[in-house]
Amino acid sequence: MLLVDSHCHLDGLDYTTLHKSVDEVLLRAKERDVGFVLAVATSLPGFESMTQFIGQREDVAYSCGVHPLHLEEDYDHDLLRTLAARPDVVALGETGLDYFYQQETIPRQQESFRRHIQIGREFSKPVIVHTRDARQDTLDILTEENADECGGVLHCFTEDKATAEKLLDLGFYISLSGIMTFRNAHDLREVARYIPVDRLLVETDSPYLAPVPYRGKENQPAYVRDVAEYLAVLKSISLEELAEQTTRNFCQLFQIKIPTIV
Repeated sequence: MLLVDSHCHLDGLDYTTLHKSVDEVLLRAKERDVGFVLAVATSLPGFESMTQFIGQREDVAYSCGVHPLHLEEDYDHDLLRTLAARPDVVALGETGLDYFYQQETIPRQQESFRRHIQIGREFSKPVIVHTRDARQDTLDILTEENADECGGVLHCFTEDKATAEKLLDLGFYISLSGIMTFRNAHDLREVARYIPVDRLLVETDSPYLAPVPYRGKENQPAYVRDVAEYLAVLKSISLEELAEQTTRNFCQLFQIKIPTIV
């Protein structure tokens, strides 16, 4: 069995007191059948420091992008395009819209989101989308920029069934995190039951949003197993079946070949 953590900030874990090294984190993950992770950037300097810190590994892929909450100042558009063209970069993001924390940067957020999609289409690489309090604008921009041509995923999904339906119509995947295990996440669990298993991914968003029973502690890739176990129960399928399908989904979306996946 092989699980994939489809979205984590591997460089953001506590390597001072909790972990000795990236090797140790990945070993703990493998001990729980989590054999591959996608390390996601939130800024261009962060991408470069992340790749230097983690290095080139057979069990880690990278995304490159600028998070909507990191747009206080503009960034080098040409550098984004150059980094996105790297063969070790499998996606653009995370990008998207966040109106909950920052409304003063909304025009800049929308412009940046469009730029990420345009570069994704240019290089045939999917976009990793963050959205908060911006549901309709997110869907509108995805549609207007023909994001269906490059594909993508709405990560850490917390939206309603109608939003899920529109994303599925665009050919997008939907990624579920530890939020699904929280006691008050009843509505999200209902949406999780609705989403077809062949369009689902699982993630940790490490070091954030640790699932029950680790809530309140630092998250890590190993805990995607807990997310998957919970989701398998919701979908009334075995963990093995869920692992196989979500890993295939991951490989298909990000055009990644994992040796154990035929």
